[in-house]
Amino acid sequence: MLILSPSILAADFTRLGEQIGETVQAGAGYIHFDVMDGMFVPQISFGMPVLETIRGCTDKVFDVHLMIEDPGRYIEAFAKAGADVITVHAEACTHLDRVIGQIKAAGKRAGVALNPATSLKALDYVLDELDMVLIMTVNPGFGGQKLIPYCLQKVRELRTVCRERGLAMDIQVDGGIKVSNAKEVIEAGANVLVGGSAVFSGDVTANTKAFMEVFAGFEAL
Repeated sequence: MLILSPSILAADFTRLGEQIGETVQAGAGYIHFDVMDGMFVPQISFGMPVLETIRGCTDKVFDVHLMIEDPGRYIEAFAKAGADVITVHAEACTHLDRVIGQIKAAGKRAGVALNPATSLKALDYVLDELDMVLIMTVNPGFGGQKLIPYCLQKVRELRTVCRERGLAMDIQVDGGIKVSNAKEVIEAGANVLVGGSAVFSGDVTANTKAFMEVFAGFEAL
């Protein structure tokens, strides 16, 4: 199943509830939260109160991407705030297996993100425990960057590994995703696409529907 996960980091926060509603009405399946601490990445974004507030606006899957140091400290808090999928960075976890266990113990789906230069080998021993892998196609921390082409090879390799091991996990791609490159990203093996400015810049409904049209072309095959 192909899923669009609009990143609210690119939304107009004076109209946040309204814009989330527009994406949902137009077909978005998830809502993506980029949580940044100013340490793992240079920027600071938002935390649990934003999730708690928005949770009352929609029942869509809250796809929470923790770009923070030592994320294990906050798993329970984000779970209580309304997260459905919690994704942590392999690079930010001293004990990755333990953090994955925390997410599972909280009753949430567990994801692990890899930065562009991080090898898939970092997941060799935990892949069977995951519900989703997030392949970063830009270096995290800033919106509006261009997709790094070599990252799509990592997506292809991961999809191959999943097939070989009989794993039905989601492969998410985040960074520089646009309607114009969505087809290529899906062909590489991703099924969850994160769109930021490509969704929220301009006509949110029209932008979301444009992604849905690309998705429909694949699902009709």
